[in-house]
Amino acid sequence: MGVVGAIWGFTGVTALLSFAIYRLAPRAWEVLQSPLTKGQWIFLVVFALFMVVAEGYRGFQKKFSPRTAARVKFLRDHPKPLHVVLAPFFCMGYFFANRRTQITAICLTLGIILLVVLVRYLPSPWRGIVDFGVVLGLSYGVASFAIYTLQALLGGKFAHSPEVP
Repeated sequence: MGVVGAIWGFTGVTALLSFAIYRLAPRAWEVLQSPLTKGQWIFLVVFALFMVVAEGYRGFQKKFSPRTAARVKFLRDHPKPLHVVLAPFFCMGYFFANRRTQITAICLTLGIILLVVLVRYLPSPWRGIVDFGVVLGLSYGVASFAIYTLQALLGGKFAHSPEVP
C-alpha cells in the first residue's frame, strides 16, 4: 500500500504542475513568435530569469521539492489508507503536516489562484510574457521534484523532513 501511495502522490503532484505547464505553454510559445518591442524583450528576459530563481530555485528546489519528496517517502514507509487515497494532497502538505506547512500550502494555493485571476486581465503580449516566466519556473520545479523524489526513494537516507506532526 505504501508503494501505491508514493506513486500516486508523486504522479498526482507532477500531473498538477505539468497540467499548468501544458495550459500556459502555448501562450508562452506564442509570445516568442510575436513582434515584441525592445522593452518587452528586456522585460521577458528579466522576468524569466526572476521566475527561474524565485519560483524554480528558491520556491521549488529549496523548499517545496525536498519537503514534498520527503512526504512521498514518508507515505511509502508509513502508509495509512486515507493518506494513500489522498496522496497528492498529503504530499503537498494540506493535511497531516505541521501547522506551518499547512498554512504555507493553503496560502500559496490561494495566492496562486489570485495571481491566475489577475494575470488573465493582462493585455497581450504581457500575459504571454508572464506565462513564459511561469512555464520556466514550473518546469524547473517539476524537474527538481522528480530529482528529489528519486533521491528520497532510491538514495537511502534522505536528510529532508516530511514535516509531519
